[in-house]
Amino acid sequence: MTMRKQIEAQLIAAFNPSYIEVVDESHRHNVPAGAESHFKVLLVSENFIGTRLISRHRQIYSVLSEALAGSVHALALHTYTAQEWNDLQDKQRLSPPCMGAGTQA
Repeated sequence: MTMRKQIEAQLIAAFNPSYIEVVDESHRHNVPAGAESHFKVLLVSENFIGTRLISRHRQIYSVLSEALAGSVHALALHTYTAQEWNDLQDKQRLSPPCMGAGTQA
């Protein structure tokens, strides 16, 4: 199973999301082909109602602690309640550029 699929499965089990998207963005960074090290996670869950952004991120880091201790170098997290998600439908969510961006020689 790919790291993307593992991350997705763990987040589905933990958060029962109404929407989830896990994107492997490793190709945008200076890493070897197939590295599976940089991911963008878009997660919409009612578990986030009444929680601050830092709490949402900590919850995700806790669930993905094993992956983060291993090959995963970076997560761009976009976490929303269903209402927040509905309010943002026309806005684009981009991950920040990597400081070591470039192509692997």
